[in-house]
Amino acid sequence: LHEVKLIVDLMVQGGLSYMRYSISNTAEFGDYVSGPRVITDETKKEMKRILADIQSGKFVEMFMGGNKEGLNRLKELREKEAQHPIEEVGKNLRAMMPWIAKNKLVDRERN
Repeated sequence: LHEVKLIVDLMVQGGLSYMRYSISNTAEFGDYVSGPRVITDETKKEMKRILADIQSGKFVEMFMGGNKEGLNRLKELREKEAQHPIEEVGKNLRAMMPWIAKNKLVDRERN
């Protein structure tokens, strides 16, 4: 998870080919041979269905329905995802990188 920022920054700076040039040969090879196994035709179809939900207003109806009920669904989903094991791993990793805490983008104590 901590490498995601680097990967995104590289793509923003120079596109996919620049990102691939900048990472290890092993990671680049993995992108070429494993990426298509993750992003399958079914994945692409599902992404189109999600886009259709957004364009039709179905997504906003689900969200606003939750808004009317005090954001109950959002809160439930937020609490569930906060229990994911990657959150604990991330907490432990960030504890080893004190400079991250110094440069917080969002301060949960204040907002």
